[in-house]
Amino acid sequence: MKNIPCLDLKDQHQQVKKEVFEAFEKVYEQTAFSGGPFVEAFEKAFATYTGVNHCIGVSNGTTALHLAMLALGIGPGDEVIIPANTFIATAWGVSHAGATPVFVDCDETWNIDPKKIEAAINPKTKAVIGVHLYGQPFDIDAVNAICQKHGIFMVEDAAQAQGARYKGQTVGGFGEMACYSYYPGKNLGACGEAGGLTTNHEKYEKHLRSLRNHGSTLRYFHDEIGYNYRMGGLEGASLSVKLKYLEGWNNRRREIATRYRNEIKNPKITLQAKPDWADGINHLFVVTVENKEAFVEHLASHHISAAYHYPVPCHLQKAYTHLGYKKGDCPVAEYLAEHCVSLPMFAELSDEQVQTVIDALNTY
Repeated sequence: MKNIPCLDLKDQHQQVKKEVFEAFEKVYEQTAFSGGPFVEAFEKAFATYTGVNHCIGVSNGTTALHLAMLALGIGPGDEVIIPANTFIATAWGVSHAGATPVFVDCDETWNIDPKKIEAAINPKTKAVIGVHLYGQPFDIDAVNAICQKHGIFMVEDAAQAQGARYKGQTVGGFGEMACYSYYPGKNLGACGEAGGLTTNHEKYEKHLRSLRNHGSTLRYFHDEIGYNYRMGGLEGASLSVKLKYLEGWNNRRREIATRYRNEIKNPKITLQAKPDWADGINHLFVVTVENKEAFVEHLASHHISAAYHYPVPCHLQKAYTHLGYKKGDCPVAEYLAEHCVSLPMFAELSDEQVQTVIDALNTY
């Protein structure tokens, strides 16, 4: 029996290969390899898709988070609240700006717990970064209300959430800005590394474009210390092609996730809570079990591959030992790190493969 992978990009790329290669030919013809018209075309298309005024393409999702902090004036001596249960890049953006990440726990949605935020706010707090983890929106209204009450910024980390909807509205335009990763494994992934930011605020848009391009708006004139964080033309061209297919791919993921939610009946397996207002894109489909090693072995015996996202919560990473966090500070995030397993989830999974996964889970 052929193994069912946790993620397989080959079938998706076969679907779009001809169009992508034709787009690459155009990039080559114009030698527009760094920034330029193909990045600009994607920026306009993604802004329209997301329903925001501006999209700024950058080199990857981590640099997007870094630039977001800089554009908001966040730096040394400042603190930014983020969930402990996220990929480490959320914290890197804060640290690269010279600020300090403050980690708070998550709730039953496995996203940031709004009830934990207010206790972490102090005069040094400048922002909260909410993460739409696994492609499911966090409780934006609850977090935004806290930010407005205390006069601090809200930023969306939408790295895993291209096309997710909160109360019917596509994420990416709720906070001061949103940060995206177009890493190849994302629902919308480039043929290479790429990232972006969306915002409705012109003042941020202009500053972000300058920061990503050596702090310059006029060639060889530099207004501030900037960065070489531009998106490549080939990446922009591939993203424009794949964006046309994104909604269909996301809807197929939703179909698979619906089957998982409706047909997994094993009481040993717990699923991420999904509020009515959250219409996610199921970048990952994650469950928890008490013995994840035995569970993964069981899946392997049925020719099913699984993955771990993420086995160490941010506050307990070695890189942040100096902040003094200890086990027990974020118990929900710590439990998830020890018990989470990611199931196969990509749009090209066949109905037969989905059924095989469901059957294997129900016999665990």
